[in-house]
Amino acid sequence: MKLDQVRNDFPLLRDHPELAYLDNAATTQKPAPVLRAVSEFYEKTNANPLRGLYTLSQQATDAYESARECVQAFIHARSTEEIIFTRNATESLNLMAYSFSELLSEGDEIVISVMEHHSNLIPWQQLAKRKGFLLRFVECDQAGRISESALRSVLSERTRLVSMTQISNVLGTLNDIRKFAAIAHEYGVVFACDGAQSVPHIPVDVQDLDVDFLAFSGHKMLGPMGIGVLYGKKELLEKMPPFLFGGEMIEYVTREDSTWAELPHKFEAGTVNAADAAGLAAAIRYYREIGFDNIVRREEELGTLAYQLLTTVPHLKMLGAKDAASHHGIFSFTLEGVHPHDIAEILSADGVCIRAGHHCAQVLMQQMHTPSTVRASIAFYNTEDEIYRLYESLTTVRRRMGYAE
Repeated sequence: MKLDQVRNDFPLLRDHPELAYLDNAATTQKPAPVLRAVSEFYEKTNANPLRGLYTLSQQATDAYESARECVQAFIHARSTEEIIFTRNATESLNLMAYSFSELLSEGDEIVISVMEHHSNLIPWQQLAKRKGFLLRFVECDQAGRISESALRSVLSERTRLVSMTQISNVLGTLNDIRKFAAIAHEYGVVFACDGAQSVPHIPVDVQDLDVDFLAFSGHKMLGPMGIGVLYGKKELLEKMPPFLFGGEMIEYVTREDSTWAELPHKFEAGTVNAADAAGLAAAIRYYREIGFDNIVRREEELGTLAYQLLTTVPHLKMLGAKDAASHHGIFSFTLEGVHPHDIAEILSADGVCIRAGHHCAQVLMQQMHTPSTVRASIAFYNTEDEIYRLYESLTTVRRRMGYAE
């Protein structure tokens, strides 16, 4: 598949050429094969999976479990038992945090980085307050880089888990997860990874990284909204109690007690989201058809162009590293004298779609002494023309806000 032809696969992009969609870190557009997969499930296979013995229900079950196998292969998990479907990365991280916390004791310590999305901060923060854990932060520098010494400095004999993003949703910084997981394991500490921004853009192999948990969302990787994944090593998941209770996650129920289903169903209570799981599987197949080598190369090309242009805009301040490659297609910046929301409104009037705000990472923004920014984020289906439109619109913002230059 040629990358210059893929835009025809995305109905929204194809049908709205006036838009330059550069908010891919928030959610990606959906190609036709993904939309078809969801539609075809409801049109041809709709029944409650895992519950019926009739053919239609068995076909729905097959579609759901086939999607699990697809995810397992995509991230190189050892077994489908290690793949739990959720609604999104946020639910995956909450599931992991609340269930894993049942294995901890008062006074135990959890370590997260200062650059975490709220999804990987607030669950731990609230659990720490409720259960008497200590939440510790590993700091980053102004480029968003975390050093080995910074991580080691916050680990102790009471540390039980380190949870860290692989790619920052604000700065685009790529953390060395393999190295950090190895350091955690030296201390006998479990390591969890938020892969929401990495899994859609770089190859992720959970066995090679040796992470104990990995969370990511389908909607950030061409898939439907409403489907996410939690990967966990089987030996840990077996020790953890369920997060939600109800139908399908049980083995046997009496008036007095219940026993739980085997993995992964122990963590998938209620009617499952089989249609969106089928859509996620279609998204993974689409990634494979294009090839990650091509995706990485294309996003690097577009990211280099974006960095070169944005850093020439007068009065623009870029957060994070001083080189394009370190941003991994995510560019957060401010424009002197103009509120980020005003920038976003002006760009929207020009058909350029970007994000403004704190990006659900207020602790990092406090670290950077910046309450909010504008963020442009790239996917492989973007074009050079869209990058130029972003640049050209930005060069007019201050004038349109009444500044002399």
